[in-house]
This record gives sequence, structure tokens and C-alpha cells, in this order.
Amino acid sequence: MPLPMSRSALRRVKRLVVKVGTGTLTDRAGRFDRDNCGRLASELAEVARGRKVVLVSSGAVALGAERLGLVRSRGKPWDIPTKQACAAAGQPHLMAAWGEALGRHGLVTAQVLLTADDLASRKRFLNARRTFERLLDAGAVPVVNENDTVAVDEIKVGDNDTLAALVAGCVEADAVAMLTDVDGLYDRNPAEPGARLLRDVPRVTAEIERSAGGAGSERSVGGMITKVKAARRLGAQGVVTALLSGRRARALPALLAGEPVGTVFAPGAHRLSSRQGWLAAAARGKGVILVDAGARRALVEQGRSLLPSGVRGVQGQFGVGDPVDVAVDPARPFARGLAGYAADEVRRIAGLKTGEIERALGYKYLDEIVHRNDLVVLETGRE
Repeated sequence: MPLPMSRSALRRVKRLVVKVGTGTLTDRAGRFDRDNCGRLASELAEVARGRKVVLVSSGAVALGAERLGLVRSRGKPWDIPTKQACAAAGQPHLMAAWGEALGRHGLVTAQVLLTADDLASRKRFLNARRTFERLLDAGAVPVVNENDTVAVDEIKVGDNDTLAALVAGCVEADAVAMLTDVDGLYDRNPAEPGARLLRDVPRVTAEIERSAGGAGSERSVGGMITKVKAARRLGAQGVVTALLSGRRARALPALLAGEPVGTVFAPGAHRLSSRQGWLAAAARGKGVILVDAGARRALVEQGRSLLPSGVRGVQGQFGVGDPVDVAVDPARPFARGLAGYAADEVRRIAGLKTGEIERALGYKYLDEIVHRNDLVVLETGRE
């Protein structure tokens, strides 16, 4: 039986982002697992031959808690300052662990600390891209983590899953491999009888997201749902995403050989341009423009611009040129673009024809609220 196209494409990957979760780097007691770190480093060195690899690594908070002698009470989460203190104490030891483990195989590591805001800024996004390029050209393995000591709202469920997607857009990766403490995505809670591992996911739908469930392990900040949402974002960028066990020996090399391990999420049909990739992955919508079903069809199926006639509401505040999300359901944006009008202006012209804009505002910039050249579709299918 021939391999699905997404698995076959993994054999040709030249740029790879590998995300390693906390559950993969800690034992059952929450202590840093140096043996597993060393094994993963050996496999990363193997797959790095002929490829450029970026590592997004969790584990700083757990390692810092160990160093500081802190124990989390079951069911009682730490507050933000405690998480930040643990991250500050753990980050240098996390880098030292990866540096030592990868150094045994002749690889040089480089620490890159980011927040989502760093990549949401187009200027800082391009600066980060140039730094990554220089490191990869020099043969180094960038080790990326959230800059948790200065980020507040970034320390939340799925931060490093989302960060892996952001980094993939920044370095124009072909694929993202998320190593976790489960074998992949199941159609229900894997602890339930009859749970089935989904080997290949052609498209991430709302049903797939619902099956992903809730939180991850007690020590992990992420959960399965954040990985699935990251896969949806990456798919829109034309990037293959794989979810596999970081505890299974040689799972990563097997994945890149096209073997049936883990879960593979198929990419969209088209690779986005650099600017579209930034809009899809890194830019944060500063507000939401709510549209009707007809406008959604025009944007998604016909590649048109967003006109006032299809707008039915606005959430939040944004200015001209700011990234904005476009949605029928505000909880599930299907597109993102650069606003041609500010939020208050959009509210005043919502539902009007283009010929009525000047009468409503007293002036007119453009016919379009979001021009198709400044818009990227994040989700193409019907639910």
C-alpha cells in the first residue's frame, strides 16, 4: 500500500522544527530525565545530517522547580511569579543539558529566547529570521524556548506548541515534529476502552479538535488540544505536522523515513509566501471582523477581498494596517489580514455597499476593508 502523501513528503524534509515537551524530558516524579535527553540528542544528531534542525524545548520550569526544591501540590497550580522564577532557574540548566548532549555528537547549540510578541512584530520577526538563518548556515542547532521570565500571558496552556508553529513560519520549515508522552492523537481519551490511534489526519476539523480533549500531564503546560490547533495553523501554511512519542526509541528517525509512527497532519495544498506565513502564524489579530456566510465563501472559495457589505460586526480595537482576524464564529477565525480601515470606521460602514463608504465616513480610503493581497485564509474546509 502506498504511503499517504504527507508521510511520503517527510522523507524529503530539509528544514525541520522539533518540539520536545516537558513530559518527554521528565520522569514520573517530575525530575529531569538526562538519559532520555541524551537518547533524543543522539537521534536529533542523526536526523540533522543533511537537514537544518531547530529545537523548541520545554522543561525549563520543571528543571527550575527541581533546582529550587519546589514541589507542586496536586490540583493546585503555581502562580505566575513562581513559574517565572522556576523558568529563570531552569533555563541555563536546560541549555547546558542540551549543549552537553548534542555536543557529544559534534553539534553546537545556540539559545534563542522568544515571546509571541517578538514574532508578532513584523520587524522583530524579520530580525529573528536573519539570526536563525545565520545559525543554521553555520551548522548550529538553535534551541528555542519562551522568554518566560518577562512574558506573562505567554505562560499558559500550549505556549511551546504554539511557539513551535511560530518558529516554523519564521525559519520556513517543511515540517514540525512534536515529541510528547503519548503515541499520537487518539479518537478519544486513550485511557478509554476502544480508543483508536489516528495515523493520518487529512484536515483538522472542529470534530478533530473536540476529540483532542483537555489538559496534558500535570507537569506539562500544554495539552493535546494545543498541539492539534498548532497543526491546523501549520497546515494552513503548507507545513506537515507530526505528533509522536518522545519515549519511543528511534521514533523520530522512523518518522522521517516514512514509517507509520505517530500521527501525521497533512498540509494544505499551497505553500504560503513569507508575508502570508507571517500573517498566518506569527501576527496576532488585534480584533475580529465578523462576516456573513457569503463573505466567507467569497474570501475562501473565490479569493476575493473583504468588502463592507459582508461585514456584520467588529470585536476589539485596531488601526489601519493592523492584523485582524476574520470570522463567522468569533471563537474560530478562518482568515487573517491587514485592516484597510480602523475598527470604529468598520463599525460605521459594516453592511454598506462600497459606493456608500464616503457618505457614511465623509471620506474613503479604499473599497476593501481587507484587500486580498493582504489576507491569508487559515481554514478552507466546511465543518
